[in-house]
Amino acid sequence: ERVSRAAKILNLEPYLGRFPRELSGGQRQRVAMGRAIVRDPKVFLFDEPLSNLDAKLRVAMRAEIKSLHQRLKTTTVYVTHDQVEAMTMATRIAVLKDGILQQVGTPEDLYFRPDNVFVAGFIGSPSMNFFKGTLKSIDGGVAVDLEGLQLPLSAARSQRLAALAGTQVVCGVRPEDLYDPDFLPMHIRSQAVDALVDVTEMVGNEKLLYVKSGGHDYLARVDPRSRARLGQQMQLLFDLDRIHLFRADDEKAIDKIEIEAEEVPGVN
Repeated sequence: ERVSRAAKILNLEPYLGRFPRELSGGQRQRVAMGRAIVRDPKVFLFDEPLSNLDAKLRVAMRAEIKSLHQRLKTTTVYVTHDQVEAMTMATRIAVLKDGILQQVGTPEDLYFRPDNVFVAGFIGSPSMNFFKGTLKSIDGGVAVDLEGLQLPLSAARSQRLAALAGTQVVCGVRPEDLYDPDFLPMHIRSQAVDALVDVTEMVGNEKLLYVKSGGHDYLARVDPRSRARLGQQMQLLFDLDRIHLFRADDEKAIDKIEIEAEEVPGVN
């Protein structure tokens, strides 16, 4: 009875009469899950179950495992080095580096509010761009000075970080927060930067631009209709409300440190 139930859950009923050698890699993976399901465990542990599958099958199995979790409602611990697997499958993610826990949270927390440079660079594909800079007071506010390029912060953020003027920082900008001016959403505050297009990659639903400006090499993920070409000098627009700031010394997120200090009086 348990075998029949597990086979139905995993869509393995047509293959119950086959030998293992007659099954595909994905079917064998499902058989392994079925062996665990028939034991009716309180917790599932998956240790990189998709690492040996090809790309197409890996995508299909991600969906199957997530669907399985939703049907069985069983706690599942899933170990992976693939951040795409973690982001697409998890309800909560624990990021570890060298055995040390870096951050625990929902995929949205880790993507939009990373605790440090490692989490910010590890979560998201393509990876976040990083620039070394300094916080500076300017025109009654605060801006990030990236060796001559200045990115002004919002009034609320400037007020909160005013006391940190002069602090060395790491500035993080995700590739999707850089825009071709011809395809700029109306609602964002932006800063124009002159850039030289070094490499272009047309992916289909997006275009990747590897650019150089002000001594920096970085990546922009823009609208696929962008007319940017190799060797072209163009302007890129930074979304000023999506800039991530980290302290240069310990690489921790500055905004989170300041918010925690405000919430707990006396915390430095």
